[in-house]
Amino acid sequence: MDYRTLGTETRDGITTVTVTRPEARNALSRRTLTELLHVVGGATGPLILTGAPGPAFVAGADIREMARMTPEEGEEFGRLGQAVTSLLESVRVPVIACVDGYAFGGGCELALACDFVYATEKSVFGQPEVTLGLIPGFGGCVRLQQQVGPARARELIYSGRRVDAAEAQRIGLVNELFPDRDAMLTAARHTLTAIGRNSPSAVSLCKATINAARGQDVRTGLLAELAAFRQAFTTPDRHEGTAAFLAKREPAFSRHWEV
Repeated sequence: MDYRTLGTETRDGITTVTVTRPEARNALSRRTLTELLHVVGGATGPLILTGAPGPAFVAGADIREMARMTPEEGEEFGRLGQAVTSLLESVRVPVIACVDGYAFGGGCELALACDFVYATEKSVFGQPEVTLGLIPGFGGCVRLQQQVGPARARELIYSGRRVDAAEAQRIGLVNELFPDRDAMLTAARHTLTAIGRNSPSAVSLCKATINAARGQDVRTGLLAELAAFRQAFTTPDRHEGTAAFLAKREPAFSRHWEV
């Protein structure tokens, strides 16, 4: 696909995907969402998701586009946004959101859909859709409460209040804070490199199990875990990992992220 609003760079098996619409503070247009679907759907290794340098990670959905939409077009736009965030959540590979600047609306929803979030100290998060007469439509009403709890999510969504980086970390939106963009991206690469030394099939199964168990009662969650545990015994990585342990050597896992 001809990426007009994204930049991609793959190095040492890690792909950095950069939303690049500086004229719109990296806002999510139909085109950008379609390109994200394509690049994430084709991922064969770990991903870093970030925005082009500037004031925003992703300032939100493209308001100029939304202002002209009919209800039917709005529904289709929401469906496209939800497809992207659902794919980020379910794709087999680990995904780190690297937030540097504003992550409002759709930008916050993108970050919530990733496995975890690194951010610079200048970053600001929020779901301000109610100030536009809208609601979060790319998964914010669902994932924010899973991340910070229903009461906190209601307060943030109803008020549209902005949350600075320190508060975002305190309430569980952000894993780690960094002084600047370079330090953040370097740390993300180090983390994904460390993850990449492990069994890709096992990491993929862990991700799928955590997603399947989220919001479920303990019994249902344990059943999902048990099914994935059994599946792990069918993989070449299980044979290699246990054999390497017993032989006191480093495992030579496959580099395939499909189970």
